[in-house]
Amino acid sequence: MGLRLHFLLLLCCVAGLTLSAQLSSSGPRTITGTVSDDTGEPLPGAYITVKGSTLGTTTDVEGEYTISLPKAANTLVFSFLGFGTIEVQVGESDRIDAVLSAGTVLDEIVLVGSRSAGRTKLTTPVPVDIVDVTEVASASAQTNVNQLLNYVAPSFSSNTQTISDGTDHIDPASLRGLGPDQVLVLINGKRRHNTSLVNVNGTFGRGNVGTDLNSIPVAAIDRIEILRDGASAQYGSDAIAGVINIILKESAGLRLNAETGAYVSSEIPDYQGSTDGEFNQISANYGIQLNENGGVLNFTGVFDDRNYTNRMKEFTGNIFSGYNNPDYDGDLSDDITESELARRGLQRSDFNMRVGQSALRNGGVMYNFKLPVAAATEIYSFGGLNYRRGNATGFYRLPNQSRTVTDIYPNGFLPAINSNINDASVAVGILSVYNKWEVDFSNVYGRNSFGYLINNTLNASLGSASPTSFDAGGFSFAQNTSNLDIRRYFDDALSGLNIAFGAEYRLENYRITAGEEGSYTDYGAASEFISRGGDTIVIRDGMGPISTVFDPLGRSRPGGAQVFPGFRPDNEVDAYRNSVGVYGDIEADLTERFLLGAAVRFENYSDFGSTVNGKLTARINLSDNWTLRGGASTGFRAPSLHQLNFNSTSTLFVDGVPFEVGVFSNDSRPAQLLGIPQLKQERSVNYSAGFTGRIPDANLSITIDGYLIDINDRVVLTGQFQGGDATPQLQEISRLLQQANANRAAFFANAIDSRTRGIDVVVTHNARLGNNNLRTSLAATFAQTTLEEVNTSSVLEGFEDTYFDRTSQIFLESAVPRTKANLTLNYDLDKFTIFLRNVYFGPVDEATNSLDNDQVFSGKVITDLSFGYTISERLGLTVGSNNLLDVYPDLNSPENQSDGRFLYSRRSQQFGANGRYLFARVRFSL
Repeated sequence: MGLRLHFLLLLCCVAGLTLSAQLSSSGPRTITGTVSDDTGEPLPGAYITVKGSTLGTTTDVEGEYTISLPKAANTLVFSFLGFGTIEVQVGESDRIDAVLSAGTVLDEIVLVGSRSAGRTKLTTPVPVDIVDVTEVASASAQTNVNQLLNYVAPSFSSNTQTISDGTDHIDPASLRGLGPDQVLVLINGKRRHNTSLVNVNGTFGRGNVGTDLNSIPVAAIDRIEILRDGASAQYGSDAIAGVINIILKESAGLRLNAETGAYVSSEIPDYQGSTDGEFNQISANYGIQLNENGGVLNFTGVFDDRNYTNRMKEFTGNIFSGYNNPDYDGDLSDDITESELARRGLQRSDFNMRVGQSALRNGGVMYNFKLPVAAATEIYSFGGLNYRRGNATGFYRLPNQSRTVTDIYPNGFLPAINSNINDASVAVGILSVYNKWEVDFSNVYGRNSFGYLINNTLNASLGSASPTSFDAGGFSFAQNTSNLDIRRYFDDALSGLNIAFGAEYRLENYRITAGEEGSYTDYGAASEFISRGGDTIVIRDGMGPISTVFDPLGRSRPGGAQVFPGFRPDNEVDAYRNSVGVYGDIEADLTERFLLGAAVRFENYSDFGSTVNGKLTARINLSDNWTLRGGASTGFRAPSLHQLNFNSTSTLFVDGVPFEVGVFSNDSRPAQLLGIPQLKQERSVNYSAGFTGRIPDANLSITIDGYLIDINDRVVLTGQFQGGDATPQLQEISRLLQQANANRAAFFANAIDSRTRGIDVVVTHNARLGNNNLRTSLAATFAQTTLEEVNTSSVLEGFEDTYFDRTSQIFLESAVPRTKANLTLNYDLDKFTIFLRNVYFGPVDEATNSLDNDQVFSGKVITDLSFGYTISERLGLTVGSNNLLDVYPDLNSPENQSDGRFLYSRRSQQFGANGRYLFARVRFSL
């Protein structure tokens, strides 16, 4: 059964359940009211939930709310970020107004980490961060989810990559320094699909498949919950490092935002101009109340356009020194004279690469729908569409290289990768309470596709007959997840008992689509030889005679589109798999002081088998304000369909030297020859322990949590194996590589065991200074990941340094900051808001295979500052800067600059190398 048919059948089932609920239920009791602060000002976006249930709503722009209650409900919980939480008993009145006090200890209700509703971030047995996206996005310079979290949450890491194929267009992200595929992303508590992109180039997360957080508009998000603990026993595969739960807006009213900005930095090259990376965005969020029982439809639209940046030093080498010179040795150190440039009508900047962020044009819509239809019954749906068109470049092809045909590009060329990324998702469900049991049935479908259009390029083996643009094919990934979740909170058992259980069925599909013939074919190697004369040969294939497939120095020209050879028909894949999971979860307040929780989950995958995982958690209230907490769990991550089936050939640069590297699937002949084993699940053991505390009189809260994560059989992309003539085995590998237009081979394998340990610290403070508020937070993470063992087969003994090479080890251990700290101050002063943030990004190591090129980039502090002004009740203005002091990472050592092309590392990223960003933002609400 295909994914779409599967989704439609479940949609019909949900519709039938909804109709049944409407026909069989009496009308719900409706409570209305307002939520305001202690000065009487309404609080739009405040949360109202039924205690012991996930049923709830939010206030509109006037601070008003409407909620439908089940018959057994007797308490409403009111909360608002930065204003604390209160509980109100439901009496005879159908109207309840709540007043929340600013300057109280931050203790917001969370939905992730515990299936017992109503836990706050200080009472959960595992650490959970809450990011108020509405507040942060209005004050800070960050405009997408990855950027926003990278500067807000120290345990989160993400940076825009450069010259790394598709990874230039979809940023890899991680928690606690683990892989992008070891964090599970939820939207409104439901599993989000992964991207179709596999990171195969030289970046952090190499070999991983993550989730494209940037396909979710920031304007659609109310808050983000980050569970910093292993949660596979609760939520299934991918949750080894933790869970990111994105909560969409539910509030009514209209909100418009328009922003413009650019990088204004001292390090922008003169040939680039005074500014670059110009950014423009417009977004709209509109919510309407659907009925008097609290139904809402919230809709968001966003469009943004980002220009590229360039931080490459101006090229000074003499690119003509070896042209048509058989004795040319590749040395570009001789400077070309200005007169020679003038004679050729050229400038030095004509030969520069682009080293910086890619150009992107992005548009998307997102909706969130909830409608009470009966007593304690509501239907819900959410989803969205996103498109992205990106433009990034590779290495400059010089005219003296065999990759260039000077008849087409006499001065060389800079090939470009243009991406066509489309993302779609829709979720539908019904949530109902029957005899105090909460039943949630849902279905979520998501699909992501990535297409490559390569231009300003050529297929050198076609010589002067080559086109200059190619459709190189692409890939897609679709996922359909059905869930049935049942829970009940017993407030009269012990001091509170929550029981939850459920089941999940997931169906996935991964496809690779071939590009056009010229994008992947080596016509010199695959065509019929006719004759050779001088510097050319003549061949014949379906296109007729072709000449000039050897360069003037007699070197064979490589086939396929330069910068990204297209997918071949042999690469095409259409793979499916399914999985079934069941879980049970219990959490009991054995006494008012002691909580104990346990969860167990069984999952069976159609392609590799079954796994059982468990989790134990505990919390001890030492006093009314101080708590000890901890947990232990086993976890797993199923190898993705991408890792099981991806295969392609692409140009990778290793220490500045280009290689055509073929990635082969594990059931391929090269994998069998080298003894690469079949993929299986990663297995983990997680331990965490910490304490939380608050000092009410000082409006201060603190959490400190330590953790240890052991992961066995981690799936990685191996190093690059080569063929040879020494043995028949190596000879066959050489032949297979030639057929794939490759001279090296890599594979996905359960190659290593690792250990990650660290400490997270979060301190928050709220102060009321007269009629003004000062919110302060200090958060820091100290983490270390180490390689414990390389798992080789008997065939691979002696190849450990290739199986998991030195570059991969640095990507694993130290290519992203192991230490990050964030100090944020947000001060409301009448109509003004002052936002000041300093983020420390710790040291990273350069990812290189050469011991001689080892380099450590020192830690840096990045300062963000913005000023907001409320012009009127509906209109506001914010101006500010990210990286106000124009701080850059350390310069690359000369050995790592690749002939002066890379002043800053493109492989090991702390905070990017773009410098100061200035912005202005206008917001309007109605």
